[in-house]
Amino acid sequence: MRDISDFNPSRLVLARQRRGWTKKSLADLVELSTKSISNFENGDSPPTEQSILALASKLDFPVEFFFGPDIQAPSDENASFRSFSRMTAAQKNAALAAGGIAYLLSDWIDQRFDLPKVSVPDLSGMDPEMAAESVRAAWGLGHSPIKNMVHLLESRGVRVFCLAEETSQVNAFSCWRRGATPFVFLNTMKSAEASRFDAAHELGHLVLHQHGENKGKEVEHEANAFASALLMPKDSALAYGWQCRTTADVIRLKKYWNVSAMALAFRLHRVGILTEWLYRSICIELSSMGARTKEINPGPHETSQVLQKVLSYARDKGLSVKSIAHELNVTANDLNQILFGLAPVVIEGSINTMGLSVAGKKPVLRLVT
Repeated sequence: MRDISDFNPSRLVLARQRRGWTKKSLADLVELSTKSISNFENGDSPPTEQSILALASKLDFPVEFFFGPDIQAPSDENASFRSFSRMTAAQKNAALAAGGIAYLLSDWIDQRFDLPKVSVPDLSGMDPEMAAESVRAAWGLGHSPIKNMVHLLESRGVRVFCLAEETSQVNAFSCWRRGATPFVFLNTMKSAEASRFDAAHELGHLVLHQHGENKGKEVEHEANAFASALLMPKDSALAYGWQCRTTADVIRLKKYWNVSAMALAFRLHRVGILTEWLYRSICIELSSMGARTKEINPGPHETSQVLQKVLSYARDKGLSVKSIAHELNVTANDLNQILFGLAPVVIEGSINTMGLSVAGKKPVLRLVT
């Protein structure tokens, strides 16, 4: 163990929040007072060696984790959550702390690979519909359906990870790290269509609200409008949507844009294809079919090219997720949680603390959108 004076209080805060515990609950587990935990976290007095061992054991973090530099995890100020009001404070803090672990992994990747440069336009203050058209034009997307939102984001330098929370209460969120690198965290427990919309929604926040308020009903409506227009551009919706007159038509056509039936019905109503009466009738029928809680005829979930390529290359060099976790002083489970659903992971493998070689030119990850 390192010198006690090198103990980093901020890492204790992150570890506790990652596990979703209050100071009192942690104090009870390690048989200390709540004031002692507060003193540790505030830096007023360092824990003893015995206390550090107890904290590491109960929090399930390696002892060395608590002696690293500060981790600038996403914060309330710069993270935009969907359905923010549905989350408890513990759920929100746990998700933000998981974002901090994703930052560690992202730094590990950046040191070893050349990823696509960030190319996310700043369209602050622009009308969401126009902003979506501008993004499509800037990225050369035309009016065709977007095949894979995760691949598209990654190709433009956005770092995409899973939300580690196994609950539908915690939706996607996004943030700019140090104002330079965009991150998106997706809930892969949701349907593929809902996750695609979440990805487009968070892109809306990244391009529309980089310098302003990213919380509240108004900005959520703007991000929703952006996502709808990005996934189902107006010209495309008008060209193909005219054939939608029944709920069956909506369910059939939703496959063209890879969106949910509800999202397609809303968009077709918005561009004038569906009358108010027909839109309401279709929504009622879709609701009776359970479409508000479970997607009808869902498609396959999207995956990450970056994470798959990184893990594949690492395995070729004798590194497993477990050994990468060892280098970062976290558990393999903490990494698996932010990878699960976006990339296949293999926990088994011998520990190789040498890591991937950084000498010479770093491997370039070529992404296909």
